[in-house]
Amino acid sequence: MNLQGWHALVLAAGAGRRFGGSKLLALIDGAPVIRRTLDAVIAAGFGEVVVATGADHEAVADALHGLPCRIVSTPDWDDGMAASLRTGLGAFGVPGKGLFVFLGDMPLVPVSLCPALAGLADKAGYAARPRVGGKPGHPVAFASAALPDLARLTGDQGAAALLKGRSTGVAYLDTDATGAMLDIDSPADLAVAERAWNSRATSATSDRAMSRGALPKP
Repeated sequence: MNLQGWHALVLAAGAGRRFGGSKLLALIDGAPVIRRTLDAVIAAGFGEVVVATGADHEAVADALHGLPCRIVSTPDWDDGMAASLRTGLGAFGVPGKGLFVFLGDMPLVPVSLCPALAGLADKAGYAARPRVGGKPGHPVAFASAALPDLARLTGDQGAAALLKGRSTGVAYLDTDATGAMLDIDSPADLAVAERAWNSRATSATSDRAMSRGALPKP
């Protein structure tokens, strides 16, 4: 993937109250949700990856041990999502071409779309995001021109708040990648995510076997 000059911010500060607490540490196929998400983000090839933590800072940091990312704690995380956005933004030095914003509870996020989203955001001038069945998803790619607006968000406003109502500067990439919509807010969501994860893993194993000639191609 060609994402030279682009960075990634993963928001992982919430307490997961609707889940019953610590949703980022729940397991998918033996690994924490946040670890699965970061494995995908890091594999995309961003210049720098920052994780903004909060409620479960130490546990999340432990879950990400050994990964090539920078972890920053959000002291005012309970003020809302904007707090972790500001903390994460402050951790970057040179802004580069732009910033992708990921949610820590989306382990199936389609990072394969990132190069196309980066190109669309650069061309549109402000941002780009995937769209599934007419509904906007994640991640969101913000061009450098949008970063000052991100830093000014307050309360529980997320990055998506900047895109609502904008008639120009925002591009959408239509896709059938359901991982762009699959966040984990409840134990039922976790079960759906784990089934999707296992299905994807099974498919990948079969594809590798066919490529080696171990299985006949359908």
